[in-house]
Amino acid sequence: MTTVRRGTKVPARWRLLVCGLTLLASCSQEPLTAADPHADMPVPKRSSHTGSFTSKSVNGVEAPLRLELKATVRADLGDVLAFYRVELGKRGWQEKPEGAVVDAEHAQLAFASPKGPATLKLGRAKDETTINLVQRNTEAAAKANFLPMAGQARLIFGFLAPDVASLVINDQTIKIAGGVNHPQMLDLPPGTYSYGLLLSGHRVRSDTITVAAGETWSLRFDDDDKKSDQIY
Repeated sequence: MTTVRRGTKVPARWRLLVCGLTLLASCSQEPLTAADPHADMPVPKRSSHTGSFTSKSVNGVEAPLRLELKATVRADLGDVLAFYRVELGKRGWQEKPEGAVVDAEHAQLAFASPKGPATLKLGRAKDETTINLVQRNTEAAAKANFLPMAGQARLIFGFLAPDVASLVINDQTIKIAGGVNHPQMLDLPPGTYSYGLLLSGHRVRSDTITVAAGETWSLRFDDDDKKSDQIY
């Protein structure tokens, strides 16, 4: 083993070796790769948490209406963004410039995917990058009759109890057929709405919902604290 004493001149070859090792250590982190290169919704191999959510198939349509991926990865936001631009491009997703937001702390991009509109949202939390990737299936939503009119959002609701129920929303009172398992639908302009469920004339649930153009939501009428579900 070679030691260097104070005041001793270090040979040039040793200085080069030390510098090379320092550079190697600083570049030792491997680039992000896909855990499954064939997955429709790619996620980095080094992700520390992954969760996927699929809207249920309805009205005889087997394909899910909406796919959502949530994950976190210990990597810089810029590296994760670069990963998704490459991986989604491989899958035929086309990035849309409208409304794109990219900075040091978060990113939001819209895509046109082979199945329908999609969004990628990235953020930072506890030295990790959070990932939220959503893809909507336009063909499946159209077959299920869950596709809203252009520029509108669609609400799906129903009530299976035999009592007489009504939905109060946007200055409208809509009767809900009791005991019939057929969803009713309402298209509204984008915005935030307060709504309530009346059962035999008594309000049993009140809540608010915010919808954007092109979205479809299933209103919850349960007596719990869960919010309504976006199904497309």
